[in-house]
Amino acid sequence: MGLNLKVKLGNVELQNPVMTASGTFGYGDEFNDYIDINRLGAISVKGTTIKERQGNKIPRILETPSGMLNAIGFQNIGVDRFIKEKYPYLQTLDAKTFVNITANSIEEFGELAKKLDDLDKIGGIEVNISCPNIKEGGINMGTDPIMASKVVAEVKKNTKHHVMVKLTPNVTDIKVIAKAVEDSGADSISLINTLVGMAVDLKTRRPKIANVIAGLSGPAIKPVALRLTWEVFKTVKIPVVGMGGIENATDALEFMIVGARAIQVGTANLYNPLASIEILEGIEKYMIENNIKDINDIVGTFKVD
Repeated sequence: MGLNLKVKLGNVELQNPVMTASGTFGYGDEFNDYIDINRLGAISVKGTTIKERQGNKIPRILETPSGMLNAIGFQNIGVDRFIKEKYPYLQTLDAKTFVNITANSIEEFGELAKKLDDLDKIGGIEVNISCPNIKEGGINMGTDPIMASKVVAEVKKNTKHHVMVKLTPNVTDIKVIAKAVEDSGADSISLINTLVGMAVDLKTRRPKIANVIAGLSGPAIKPVALRLTWEVFKTVKIPVVGMGGIENATDALEFMIVGARAIQVGTANLYNPLASIEILEGIEKYMIENNIKDINDIVGTFKVD
């Protein structure tokens, strides 16, 4: 009997639990020279907005100890070009595609969901609620449970697709946000998005990132991501997808043990294009060595005395 690596995120089945994280894997085809993307469980494409965006001024990326700061500013080709130029390739993949969307108002989220609703070959929509609501005075939608609920409800109203909601760690109690999006109809939750950070140039006494504030990702945030994944897993009934500093199979398996049904590989893709496949192969090796037939048997097996 072979290994079962299939996992289910609600009504969406992935051939294995290894996904790539939005913003670190482009639109998939950029990695064709390095890996066989068809072997992955899913990819989450670059954050997509209503209109094409050029992003923030440079410098907007910086290596930090065990991590990376970035303030790209959602540079992307916009939803219409995505549908016309990228979707034809993505629909040919064995790996599922999740379209990550971001917007500056609840209404824009609904409009994006509606535009994507006719794409029958995508696995779902990943809703990035870590953005300011311009109409509401710049309040971050991912830090306010009422606003987060409204975003999810609006997206659900405009799509038949699986709706995954990506949570920010920059909150007092992530469990409150997780429960709010679940109650509003989210089909799954992914976490964590980047932590908020900055860097200072000692010589000039100026910020090293033009935007001043940036998102911290990479191995440095893994302990935080593990803790928050565990807390959310204990709080909600819908599937949880974990991410944050995953660079090898051990990291991935730790997230699954604390409750993640699937994992996303992010920053590691930027310094090791083979990371996602190496993680998949490492998970398979672990299962064989430990006589585990079904990957789902380790999900949520974390023990606390």
